[in-house]
Amino acid sequence: MNELLTDQVYEGVDFVINPIIADFEDCIFKSCLFAKADLSKLTFTNCTFENCDLSAVKLTQTALQECEFIDCKMLGIAFEACSDFLFQINCQSCILNFSSFYKLDLTLSQFHQCQFKKTDFTEANLSTVFLSECDLAGATFESTNLQKTDFSSALNYTLNPDKNKIAGAVFSKEGIAGLLSSYKIKIV
Repeated sequence: MNELLTDQVYEGVDFVINPIIADFEDCIFKSCLFAKADLSKLTFTNCTFENCDLSAVKLTQTALQECEFIDCKMLGIAFEACSDFLFQINCQSCILNFSSFYKLDLTLSQFHQCQFKKTDFTEANLSTVFLSECDLAGATFESTNLQKTDFSSALNYTLNPDKNKIAGAVFSKEGIAGLLSSYKIKIV
């Protein structure tokens, strides 16, 4: 069992050079470097990450429970490797390009003004999720549960309604082209 660290603030720490083997609760990480770090089998509960670089971080069986990410760079993360027990992330103004949420339940998560370019949502559960002002250019949706998902302010998404569950999902008029592109029709 890992040591539990609570109510700590870490600012400007390079966790690549100074690896951690602990669990964190109610901690704040500001401008910290985690890129390519191995955070496997660690638990982060109710933690906040601000302006951190977590690109290509390894998260095998890592617990992310009620964690908030603000202005973070999170490129190429395989979130599906995380523990799914109480998984919940809330991201604001984060770059999650080239990441993967394969088969992950995201129903408790929230995303605002995030980039998901070339991100994989195959077989994920995004039902009831609000993708507020998120850029989904090149994101993959296949056998994804998008029931009651709110795409009303999302940008650049393309998805095939025949290959995803979309009952009750909300789309803007401007985003209709992203729903119809798989039919190879011309919209004028």
